[in-house]
Amino acid sequence: MIGQFVLRRLLGLLAVLAAISVATFVLARVVPKDPARLIAGPRANPQAVEALRERLGLNGSLPEQYARYMAGLLQGDLGWSFSTKRPVLQDIQTFLPATAELTLAALCISLLIGLPAGILSAAWRNSPFDYIGRLLSTLGVSLPPFWVALVGQLVGYYVLSWLPVGGRLSQEVAPPPTLTGFYTVDSALAGQWATFADALWHLLLPAFVLSFGVIAVFLRIMRASLLEVLQQDYIRAARAKGLTHRTVVLRHAVRNAMIPTLTILGLQIGLLMSGSFLIESILQWPGLGLYAANALLAADYNATMGVTLVLATVYTVANAVVDIAYGLADPRLKVT
Repeated sequence: MIGQFVLRRLLGLLAVLAAISVATFVLARVVPKDPARLIAGPRANPQAVEALRERLGLNGSLPEQYARYMAGLLQGDLGWSFSTKRPVLQDIQTFLPATAELTLAALCISLLIGLPAGILSAAWRNSPFDYIGRLLSTLGVSLPPFWVALVGQLVGYYVLSWLPVGGRLSQEVAPPPTLTGFYTVDSALAGQWATFADALWHLLLPAFVLSFGVIAVFLRIMRASLLEVLQQDYIRAARAKGLTHRTVVLRHAVRNAMIPTLTILGLQIGLLMSGSFLIESILQWPGLGLYAANALLAADYNATMGVTLVLATVYTVANAVVDIAYGLADPRLKVT
C-alpha cells in the first residue's frame, strides 16, 4: 500500500513536469521579440537573419520545435544561451549553487526564527511575546520584498557600513576549492576560515531579506496550529496530571502542531527559489535568479526555459517529497 501511494505521487510528478515543459515552451515562443534578429544584430540583412533562424530551428511549426527541444532535453541538452554564447546547462551548473546556498540559508533562518516565535506566541497568548510575534508576521506578509531589500541595503551598507553591497565574496578574497559550490561549506571543508567568514558576511543580508516573508508564514502557521492543539482533550489530561505549562507545550503539543507546518515546507522552498529572482537582481547576488533576469531582458528563451524547468523541477519534487512524508508521518491519514 505504501508503495502504491509513493508510485501515484511519482506519476503525478512526471505529469506535472511534462505539463510545465509544454507551458514554458509555448510561452517562450510567443514573446514579441525575434531571437534571430537579436542575435544577428540590428544591422544584419534579412537574408542573414533568415539563415540564422533556419539554423536555430525557428522556422518549423511549434510541434516540430517542441519535439526537437524534448529530444535534446532527454539527452541533457537545454540548448545554447543566446546572451552568454554557452550551453544553458553549463550556465545553470555555474549559477545554481549560489541560488541553492542562498535558498537553504534563507530556509534555515526562516525555521530558526519563525517556528520558535510561533511557539512563544501561542504558548503565551496575549503576552508581549504574542504581540511581538503578531507584529512580525504582519510586517512579513505586508512589506514588499524589493522594499525590504532596498532598505536592508541602505541601512546595512550605506548607513552602518556593516554589510557588503553585493557579490558572494570580496574582490580580494579568492573562491575556495569547489566541492559543493557553496562557498560557506567549501571554505569550511578546506579550513579557510577567513574565506568562510567573508562568504557568510556576504550571505547574511540576501538570506535575511529572502527569508523575511517566509518567517511570517511559519510563525502564523505554527501559532495557529499550536493554539488549536492546546485545546485538545489530551492536553487537558496532561495538565490535570500536574505537568507544567512548559512541559505540556514542548513535549506534548509542539510535535502534533508541527504537522501542518510540514505541509507548507515544500511550498516555501518554491517561494524562496522564485523570490531569489528579485532579491538577486537588487542585491547583485550572482545566482540563477540574476542569470534568468538578464536572460529575460535579452529575450534569451533557451536560458529562460532552462531556468524555469530547473526551478519547476525543484518546486514539484520538494512538494512531492513533503506530500509523501506527510502521508507517512500522520497516522490519521490513510496511505493508500
